Amino acid sequence: MSQRCELTGKSALSGNNVSHANNKTRRRFMPNLQKKKIWVAEEKKFVTIKATAKALKTLDKKGYKTMLKEMQEQ
Repeated sequence: MSQRCELTGKSALSGNNVSHANNKTRRRFMPNLQKKKIWVAEEKKFVTIKATAKALKTLDKKGYKTMLKEMQEQ
C-alpha cells in the first residue's frame, strides 16, 4: 500500500543522511501514518482510514466530512 495520508494527501519526502565526515546518502522521511477506525454519523458505520497523527488531531476538531471536502478541493 502507498505511504500516503487519506485525509491530507501527505506522502514521503526525500533527503540526505549526513555523517560526521559530511558524507551524504539518500534517505526518505516517511509520514507518521496510523490506522484508525472512526465513526461516521452520516453513514452510521465505522470507516477505517490511514492518516497521519497530525491529521487525526485535526479530524477531532473539524470532522470527517469537512476534511474530505477540503481534500477534494485541493
